[in-house]
Amino acid sequence: MDLSFDLNPPLRPARSDFGIGAVGAGFIMRDIQLTAYADAGFNVVAITSRRPELAQKVADLRGIPRVYGTLEEMLADPGVEILDIAVPPGQQLDIVRRAVGHARYLKGILAQKPLAVIYDDAVEIVELCERHGITLAVNQNMRYDQSIRALKTLLDRGALGEPVLATIEMRAVPHWQAWLQEYGRLTLLNMSIHHLDSFRYLFGDPESIFVSVRRDPRTEFAHEDGICLYILEYKDGLRACGWDDVWAGPRNEKDDLNPYIKWRVEGTGGLAEGTLGWPQYPNRNPSTLTFATSAQPGIWITPRWREVWFPDAFQAPMADLMNAIATQTRPATDGADNLGTMALIEAGYRSIREHRPVAVSEIRRSGASGTARLFSIL
Repeated sequence: MDLSFDLNPPLRPARSDFGIGAVGAGFIMRDIQLTAYADAGFNVVAITSRRPELAQKVADLRGIPRVYGTLEEMLADPGVEILDIAVPPGQQLDIVRRAVGHARYLKGILAQKPLAVIYDDAVEIVELCERHGITLAVNQNMRYDQSIRALKTLLDRGALGEPVLATIEMRAVPHWQAWLQEYGRLTLLNMSIHHLDSFRYLFGDPESIFVSVRRDPRTEFAHEDGICLYILEYKDGLRACGWDDVWAGPRNEKDDLNPYIKWRVEGTGGLAEGTLGWPQYPNRNPSTLTFATSAQPGIWITPRWREVWFPDAFQAPMADLMNAIATQTRPATDGADNLGTMALIEAGYRSIREHRPVAVSEIRRSGASGTARLFSIL
């Protein structure tokens, strides 16, 4: 049996020396993305942030040669060809509006996920980039977790037969950033989006979603969705569901109550299950895969690897964007495709409010009508 898994897409695109300008200087940029880019040898030439002193600290730490006080100043630099945006989702539309207005040298944008807080804003971001000829990719990096990549390879090869049931179970407590208090939308938008986008990557677009939620007892600020349970319905009968438990019990400093994320896919010709290493960060804990296939009955196959989601999987979205720019093709995490993920999120929130399954086509057809520009229950 072929056990060569496409764990990491080619990190040497047709051209890999594009000048990258970093927008934002928080944890995900400082410790994850810039670390991944340094490991890959990518060319980060500049950084800007709302707090210039923080941008300077990150530049000194990561060896970035130029620091700019404003986005407009950085975009005037002919060496900045790609923007890597890592700001809260409610700020991303404004950043893109300003960027395309000063896009003399700009060729591409890697936007953070979620692309926006609501679907309509995500649509505007995609339309702005297309109108100005800028290649847009979205940093949906769980698609590049090694276990998810390997699972996709198994599915594409038909090793599991026709998928019947797919599940993701998360029992882990994310770090909720302070800016999330502005939105009211919490887990579905900021954590479940990884799992929902991965289901789309693995199986395509579902017809509908049903979401049931309760508030997280640990999270003190107001929020609509804490613990999220959801079911995706596919036309061919496949059901994909997730339990995103951001409570995970009354943990404390002495006992974190064994956080984990695990997934399982059952097919007519095999079964695969695995774990994600993310909850153990900053420890380097690789994700795992174990599978059985009717092509080799009675054998459980357990490939292993050294790479980890944080930070190794963050190289691939940027590499894919650079390759798309160089070859004038669309990146794998293309902004227009990501509207499918944003529509699924929006349908999920409608399902919460109306307590019913919501067809994704309802959102695609009507947008997020009836939803405030920045939805809030505060």
